[in-house]
Amino acid sequence: MDNKYPFPWSNHGYCNCCEETVSFIADDSWYRDHYLCSNCKCRPRERALVYVLEELYPNYRELLIHESSPNKQGASVMFKQKCSKYIATQYFAGHPLGQEINEFRNENLECQTFQDEAFDLVITQDVMEHIVAPDKAFKEIARTLRKGGAHIFSVPLVNNSRPTQKWATLNEKSEIIFPFTPDYHGAFPVFWHYGYDIVDLIYESSGLVTRIFVIDNLNFGIRAQLIEILVSTKT
Repeated sequence: MDNKYPFPWSNHGYCNCCEETVSFIADDSWYRDHYLCSNCKCRPRERALVYVLEELYPNYRELLIHESSPNKQGASVMFKQKCSKYIATQYFAGHPLGQEINEFRNENLECQTFQDEAFDLVITQDVMEHIVAPDKAFKEIARTLRKGGAHIFSVPLVNNSRPTQKWATLNEKSEIIFPFTPDYHGAFPVFWHYGYDIVDLIYESSGLVTRIFVIDNLNFGIRAQLIEILVSTKT
């Protein structure tokens, strides 16, 4: 999808994040961030994630779920409200891991304090491109998943069929070094530009088997650039 698509533009449909009949409104050609639910303001990638989650784990509201770095709207709010066994974490550098801070548990995805096989599902939404060492994070996610559980996540596969590139590094002073053009999502530096070979990285680091889902469904407001949903299963 590219800039030839029209805007402003809207259609009616069902939002699976707020569970309401709504209008989906795009005020910019970059639908990924601008094709929003009129009610809960969720984005297409959030609706795509919930769509896949409901297809694969229809009983997800009864499951043990860990979401790292949740959003302030949309799917994350729904998970918190509807899933009784949902735990949300953020990483607060300089504070003890496992500590409760501002209604979140302090966890570093690369080195978690959760016990082995603690969760049925782990959810991340546009997080993994900001992780310095994703191999460590995928390994830790696999450790905390129960057999048959899955990591369900969105991540922009900006390299498509090209190999994954390491886009930033940290020097000995923990300063960010960009060998290429600096890339940020808001205030957050992007460390990785992933391609479809991310499935190999995940398997080699964690043993998790990954499928990539591409959803396009206007009835659910799911249409945009780079909204593939990845499901990495622990067999």
